[in-house]
Amino acid sequence: MKVLVTGGAGFIGSHLVDRLVEEGYEVVVVDNLSSGRRENVNPQARLHIADLKDPDWAVGVSADIVFHFAGNPEVRAEPRVHFEENVVATFNVLEWARLSGVRTVVFASSSTVYGDAKVLPTPEDYPLEPISVYGAAKAAGETMCATYARLYGVRCLALRYANVVGPRMRHGAIYDFVMKLRKRPEELEVLGDGTQRKSYLHVEEAVEATLRAWRKFEEMGEPYLALNVGNVDSLTMLDVAKIVTETMGVAPVIKVGREPSDCMNSFLSIEKISKLAGWRPRLSSTESVRKAVEELLKELA
Repeated sequence: MKVLVTGGAGFIGSHLVDRLVEEGYEVVVVDNLSSGRRENVNPQARLHIADLKDPDWAVGVSADIVFHFAGNPEVRAEPRVHFEENVVATFNVLEWARLSGVRTVVFASSSTVYGDAKVLPTPEDYPLEPISVYGAAKAAGETMCATYARLYGVRCLALRYANVVGPRMRHGAIYDFVMKLRKRPEELEVLGDGTQRKSYLHVEEAVEATLRAWRKFEEMGEPYLALNVGNVDSLTMLDVAKIVTETMGVAPVIKVGREPSDCMNSFLSIEKISKLAGWRPRLSSTESVRKAVEELLKELA
C-alpha cells in the first residue's frame, strides 16, 4: 500500500511518516518546506517538494491513502493565509484524490472548529462555531471532505486534534515559552489572562490514535467520520507556564499579557474514539507537557 502524507516535513506529519515507514508502508511526503524541515523527513520516505496551492502539485505522485496534514498552524496568521494554505490546499488535495481514485483521505482538523464551546468535554456532535479564521478554515475543510465523500466516494476521516506537543514542534505556547525563557529567564509573559484551559496530547500518542482510528474507519462502511483526538484532562495556561519553568529550572516573574487567546477553553471528549478504536492516552496533560519540554530542550541543544 502506498501512503501519501502532505505536510510530512512538519510536526505531526513527520512523526506519522516515521511510524508508517516503521510499519513497512511505502511513503511519499509532499511538502513545500515553508514551515516543515527537510531534516524531519524520514530517509526511507520519498520527498516530493510541491505547493498544494498549485493545482498541479501532484504531477508524478500516486497513492492509495492520503493523510492530509499540511496547512498553516498559526492561528494568528492573516485571513488570506488561512484561506490559501488551509482551504485552497485542502480542495486541491480532495480534487486530486477524486480524479486519482484514492480510497481514503485522513484530514487533520482541529479542536478550534468548536470555538468557545459551552459543553466541556466537547463531543463530536457539538455545533461547529469557530471564533478564528483558522478554525473556520478547518471547518470548511471538514465540510469539503464530507461532501466529496458523499458525492464522489472519496471516503474521509476527519480528526479534530487538541493541542499536540512534542519534539519538532515549532509553534504553540510551549515552544514560545521555551524560546522566551532561553532569551530572558527572569521574566515570562503569558498571552491572554492565563486562565484559558486546554488539554495537551503528546505527538506519539496522537500518531497512535491516528493509525488506530484510520484502521477502524477502513473496516466501516461510512463515507465520512469525524473524531476528537485529545486527552482526558486539561491545564490552564498558567499551569503550563509553571511546568515549563520548573522543567527548565528557572523561576521567572510571570506576567499576564493583554492579547486575547483564540479559545478560552478547549477540552475534547474522547469517548467516541475510545469506544470505536480502543484508544486512550497513557500520559496526562501534565506528563505530556513535561515530556515535550524535556524533548524540545534536548533537541534545541
